[in-house]
Amino acid sequence: MTHILLDTHAWAWSLTADARLSTAAFAAMEQADTVSISAISLFEIGQKVRLGKWPEMQPFLGSLARLADQQGGRFVDVSPEASLLASTLDWAHRDPFDRIIGATAMTRGLTLISADTAFDGLAAEPKWLGRIW
Repeated sequence: MTHILLDTHAWAWSLTADARLSTAAFAAMEQADTVSISAISLFEIGQKVRLGKWPEMQPFLGSLARLADQQGGRFVDVSPEASLLASTLDWAHRDPFDRIIGATAMTRGLTLISADTAFDGLAAEPKWLGRIW
């Protein structure tokens, strides 16, 4: 049984059929038994739309939960364990969304689907299962 976690952009690109979604990422999503999305991704998308940094996601804002369900994805809560781990990781990456997503992958034992090479900085962490792209 495979269970993966999507980084925010990977999920968004799957919604918009964006060509930047890699073949390996798409295959991992198709083959997974369970595809999860951190609830923080909703905040990240909304925040970036509000700030004008991700206007192409504007049309999806009102239907993100429904779209995830239609895709067979499920949201995972931002847990206390992931929150604490995200804040204490010895990782130079400062993006709070990425820190929560990385910590969620580790606390739940999930492989991350992401194009973001910053996550490779977690390779030394014992609970990091890696990323697929």
